[in-house]
Amino acid sequence: MSLVNKYLEQAYISERKFNQILKYFFFYIDATTDSKLTGIYRNSINKIFNQIRVRIAEYCEANIIFSVGEVELAASYFGGKRKGGRGRGASGKIPVFGMLKRCDKVYTQIVNNFTASGLIPIIGEFADKASVIFSDCFKSYDGLVGYCYK
Repeated sequence: MSLVNKYLEQAYISERKFNQILKYFFFYIDATTDSKLTGIYRNSINKIFNQIRVRIAEYCEANIIFSVGEVELAASYFGGKRKGGRGRGASGKIPVFGMLKRCDKVYTQIVNNFTASGLIPIIGEFADKASVIFSDCFKSYDGLVGYCYK
C-alpha cells in the first residue's frame, strides 16, 4: 500500500483513504463517525476536514467576480446571545455582509460595520457596474446610484 498522496502534503494516509474521507465529508458525516469507518484518528480527520474547508474557501474567493446581472445585497448580524440589547445592540454579534447574483454565486464577508464607506468598496470589487442592484432601504446603500449602479 502506497502512502503517496497527491492531495495532501506530508500526509501519511493513502489516496484511497483520503478519497473515503472526502466522500464522508461530502455526505456531512461527522469526524467521529468518519474515524470509526476509516480507522484514522478523529483529530487527524478534523485536520483534514479543516484543510478541505480552507481549500473550498480559497477556490470560492478566486472565482467570485459577478458578471452583469441582478445582484441582491443584504447585511445582518450573527451569533451572540440575546441577553441585554437586541438587534444591533446585542453584544457579541458579528456583522456579515452578503451579495447574491440571482441564480448564480453568493459572496459573504465579515465587516467591521455597515457604513457606506465600508460596503461600497466591497460592492465595487465584486459587482459589475452594469448590474442591477436590489437591496432594502438601508441607509448605507443610498450612495450606490452615485457609483453608477442601477
